[in-house]
Amino acid sequence: MKSLFLTVSLLVTFFSFAQENQNIKTEQDTVKSKINSLDEVAIYGKRKQFLKVESDKTTVNVKDNAMLNSGSSLDAVKRLPGVITSPTGGLSLNGKNVRIYIDGSPSTLTGEDLQNYLSSLPANAIEKVELIYNPGASFDANSSGSVINIVTSSKRLKGVNASFNMNYNFNKYQKPSPQILLNGKEKSFSWQTMLGYNYIESEERSINSQNFTFFNPIKSLKQDNFRVDTDRNLYFRAGTNFKISTKSNVLFNYNLTSSNDRSDFSSAVTGDIPDFNNSGVSKTKSKNNEISLQYKTKLDTLGRTFDMVAFTNIYERNPNNRSNGTGNSFNNSTIDFGLLNYYLKYDFNFPFKKMDLSINTGGKYNTIQVNNNGNYFSDLSNSATTFDYTENNLAFYVEARKKIKKLNLTAGLRFEDFKVNREAQTTGNPNDKIKYNNANFFPNVSALYEITDKINASASYSKKIQQPSYSSIDPNNGSNNQFNAAIGNINLKPTFFDNFEVKLSAFDFVQLGANYTVGKDDSRFIFNAKDNEFISNQTTQGFDKIKTFSAFFSFPLPLDYFLQSKEEFNKRMNTIDKMNYIFFNINYVKSSIDGFVLPYGNKAITNYSAQSQIILPWGITNTMVYFILPRGTWEIYKIEKPIQEFDISFNKNLMDKKLKLGLHVFDVFNKNEINALIAGNNLDTRFYQKRDSRTFRISLTYNFGNLKLEKDNTKIDTDKVKSGGGLIK
Repeated sequence: MKSLFLTVSLLVTFFSFAQENQNIKTEQDTVKSKINSLDEVAIYGKRKQFLKVESDKTTVNVKDNAMLNSGSSLDAVKRLPGVITSPTGGLSLNGKNVRIYIDGSPSTLTGEDLQNYLSSLPANAIEKVELIYNPGASFDANSSGSVINIVTSSKRLKGVNASFNMNYNFNKYQKPSPQILLNGKEKSFSWQTMLGYNYIESEERSINSQNFTFFNPIKSLKQDNFRVDTDRNLYFRAGTNFKISTKSNVLFNYNLTSSNDRSDFSSAVTGDIPDFNNSGVSKTKSKNNEISLQYKTKLDTLGRTFDMVAFTNIYERNPNNRSNGTGNSFNNSTIDFGLLNYYLKYDFNFPFKKMDLSINTGGKYNTIQVNNNGNYFSDLSNSATTFDYTENNLAFYVEARKKIKKLNLTAGLRFEDFKVNREAQTTGNPNDKIKYNNANFFPNVSALYEITDKINASASYSKKIQQPSYSSIDPNNGSNNQFNAAIGNINLKPTFFDNFEVKLSAFDFVQLGANYTVGKDDSRFIFNAKDNEFISNQTTQGFDKIKTFSAFFSFPLPLDYFLQSKEEFNKRMNTIDKMNYIFFNINYVKSSIDGFVLPYGNKAITNYSAQSQIILPWGITNTMVYFILPRGTWEIYKIEKPIQEFDISFNKNLMDKKLKLGLHVFDVFNKNEINALIAGNNLDTRFYQKRDSRTFRISLTYNFGNLKLEKDNTKIDTDKVKSGGGLIK
């Protein structure tokens, strides 16, 4: 009890200093803001704040965090508080499914395509990441349970300025990844371009030990797979911002990613069959084009705003697989995948300050078209599979926010109309045709009570929907041989979610809460087998109802409270980047599935993570990150061995901060591996996967040009776009 009292007292002292300094900073900013009322409001200001916890979201500064900004966007996202990576590679936030946004706009890509896209986007291009726990009516109902919004850098400085960055990765392989960033501003026009190249080689080994329980006696199969991946991608990002008048501006963005990847693989199959060996190569070329146009304006001096966005995404992927096996067998395939996405959306904001009331309303139309043609050639047979998917989505919403003394109320209603057509045709089989037309209303309500000016308590409810991703229903999404069939499930139904959450947030740093989610017709990746067939099927299976309970707790431990005097501690609160601290995050997650018995038991998981910053002599900043996911049941998978990783980073600024040097080691003890049991129909699978996750990296960043930030008068302060998203699954 004494230790608990000491911890609480320490946190109160820490946050009291934080609040006092924040009040001083707010007063200074109020005076400065009178110079130009159209400046965009930044959440960080001069007092660097790496993390800010609010009732509805947590914002993490990535640009100034050396541990997060040296790798890819996917690397950064996986290290965020509350984010857990499942054994199958999917992401969750505080136990709920995640939708990915980039600059408030949707990522239409899903599954491995989305992961590859995030891997190609460098983390040093990110300004901040917003973790939105229970998105309201202004977000798509198709946002499932939570949203991760990646906000890329948008600062424009006077004149022409540049930043050159080089990451040199080496484990067994040694490859550089250079990047250059140019930006500038002249009067009412600002621009930014980014050009870079990633070249990464890595290894992965996976072992599937499987028992086919339909047979008597049980038949067994062990597959040992090894591959070397070579990922090469060129990315180009360009953005402009033109201020039409004192109240309006237009933003245009174009993003291009072009990849040329290769995977050399080999496998050995043993068990109740003659030994079988297989080896080959997979080559994949892909190209992603994104174009967006945004118009933002203030309608009057009362704060009413209008925001309209037009967006298109064109994505192409062409895998080419060649493999040869024992007995002169071969298994080859060519895939021709294409995705086309268009959407148009608008948002109005009407504040009524005298009534402490604001009303938001808007609408959206979105269409997605996916076409995938696969041709398969083997020594046994030839076949072709075509897949066509079309989704049209029309939506309207209204959301009201009202403040009554210390009580803040929000109520919203969103109408979503989905029209979905799926069709698959395989040589020799009849067509699979599925049409899904559904119109639903999706309500959300929340209440926040200001216990003090530093502590808030909140509760919320929202109803959401999740359309099956194209990657989980596409029958061409996978590779096949005589012992494996990796295919999509075209019969998956959309999932409806009921999300409940309660939370206590304090001092912009602490959060304690819990959520309960019920997913109807929810789906999970699984291994199963058909009756009397000695073939392992990797697919996504729907379950009638999955219930998930999650509790979470995040808090910092200010080491300077012990290491420094009170005066020095108070001083460092204004310069967080010079402060010693540890930030802890704990997540407890337990799921249950109606009508499905987990043969390995159902033990909840508790994920622990911590990030520290230590200021060393000679101006060197040391950052360390550690997480561990102990044994337990994650969704339908039993984790047999803890999944853990320890990362360490050293960073130094030189030449008046123009030059930044970093030395990083990821997975220092090489312990990040997956050992899990999966029980499916007629099949028990023991799954092992190990990537060469221990990686060394040297990063170098040199800035030249005007390094002093000037006020960017091309910004109009309106709400960020809230729409759509891609699901990592």
